[in-house]
Amino acid sequence: MRPQHTEYTADNDAAPVDMLAALFEARGWDCEIVADDEMVGEVQGSWAKYQLRAIWRSSDNVLQFLCLPEIRVTDDKRAHAHELLCLVNEQMWLGHFDIWSNGDVLLYRHGVLLSDEGTLSLNQAQALVETAIDECDRFYPAFQFVLWGDKAPKAALEAAMVDAAGEA
Repeated sequence: MRPQHTEYTADNDAAPVDMLAALFEARGWDCEIVADDEMVGEVQGSWAKYQLRAIWRSSDNVLQFLCLPEIRVTDDKRAHAHELLCLVNEQMWLGHFDIWSNGDVLLYRHGVLLSDEGTLSLNQAQALVETAIDECDRFYPAFQFVLWGDKAPKAALEAAMVDAAGEA
C-alpha cells in the first residue's frame, strides 16, 4: 500500500515518517505508515528483498531506521554469526548489524538524532535509505557464507570483500 503524501523537494523538511513515506512513493517502493510514528516498506537490494522500518521517537528526536535482509540465525550458527557481527561492525561508519533475540533475525540498525524541530530533509532521508541498503548489500554475502556455506567468519568476510571489490 502506498500512502498519498505531499511532494517534498530538497528545500523542504518534514516529519521523519512522512518524508520517508514520500521518498518511497517517489521511487515506486511499497510502504505503509503503520502509526503516526512508524512506517514499514520493502526494497529489492542486490541480493535480496529488504524490509525497511522507521520508528520516530519524538520525546528524544531520534529516528531509528532498520533494514532486515530476511536472514535468520539458527542456534548452531549463533556463535559464528556473532563473531562475524563483530568483524563486520568494525568496518561500519554509520549504523551497525545486530541479531534480534526475539526471532533470531539479522538486522542493520541506525539511529539518527534530529534537530529540535524534529524534521528530516529529503537529502537525509535518501542518505539513510541508501546507506542501509548499501551496507546490507555489502555484507549479505559474508552472512550467507557463514550461515549457509559453513565458512569461518574471518574467511567469509574476506571472501565477501573480494567479491564486492571485483564487481563493477
